[in-house]
Amino acid sequence: MNTRPDQPLRLGTRRSKLAMSQSGHVADAVRAVTGRAVELVEITTYGDVSREHLSQIGGTGVFVTALRDALLRGEVDFAVHSLKDLPTAQPDDLVIAAMPRREDPRDALVARDGLTFEQLPDGARIGTGSTRRTAQLNHLALSLGKRIETVPIRGNVDTRIGFVHDGELDAVVLAAAGLNRIGRGDEATDLLSVDSVLPAPGQGALAVECLASDTDLVAALGQLDDPHTRAAVTAERSLLAALEAGCSAPVGAFADLLADGEIVNEMRLRGVVGTLDGATLVQLSTTGPVPQSYDEAMALGRELADEMLAKGAAGLMGERSL
Repeated sequence: MNTRPDQPLRLGTRRSKLAMSQSGHVADAVRAVTGRAVELVEITTYGDVSREHLSQIGGTGVFVTALRDALLRGEVDFAVHSLKDLPTAQPDDLVIAAMPRREDPRDALVARDGLTFEQLPDGARIGTGSTRRTAQLNHLALSLGKRIETVPIRGNVDTRIGFVHDGELDAVVLAAAGLNRIGRGDEATDLLSVDSVLPAPGQGALAVECLASDTDLVAALGQLDDPHTRAAVTAERSLLAALEAGCSAPVGAFADLLADGEIVNEMRLRGVVGTLDGATLVQLSTTGPVPQSYDEAMALGRELADEMLAKGAAGLMGERSL
């Protein structure tokens, strides 16, 4: 490792309450496996300070660049990202040393008066900063015989839920994992089934990243890796990359492991692309043996992407702005 054993390992993290919480959990795990002290180094990213919509400032990769720059400059030893924020292309000099076990991948509805999605009135105003959610929420509403108005929002969890409490919106949709990590999971009034709304590729998972050249640290952090999580999210991100879709495109993907009794023997990968109004969705799935390597997981994602493109997904990929 780059630092002496008597020095704390420096963990780079965004400053938000959610980022600090999830980085704190990783720091505890790293202390446990290495016996080293870990200190959090707070870093402000462009995505944190800009008030522009994500699709206008380059998608969620804007939350990542400052952390990666700090790694490359040697200001921190490793960094923790929400995996869904990472661009699909991995820099050669950095490595994702660990993907800890995934949290709940679903989207969560926080609505006024404890309402579920089905109970929302026709014309309900729902806040989301995600084109993926916009497309699928509109489609779900149409399948229930009603229409909703999706309102683009930015901000931290407090800000977003505040729109509901203030009466500006009927509901907001957030990642269930984020609510759980900051101890606010009980504020969700509905958890949206992946059968209705597919999450973002990698949603609920974390990426622990460090310099590829720091082989001792790579090995130490690797003890936190969950192979099933890694296989699933690698397939999901491969699908996203093969569709040539940025983080701001309306793509959902989810891989789950299918068990026969106690033995996990297959993985099902589902993908969706849709128009923002929800009128058109291309949604397909494929099932195969659990990938035993990075290449096998990547191949699964590419295969499903090819099928989706053949069904017309390419024509929907331009639907990126709200």
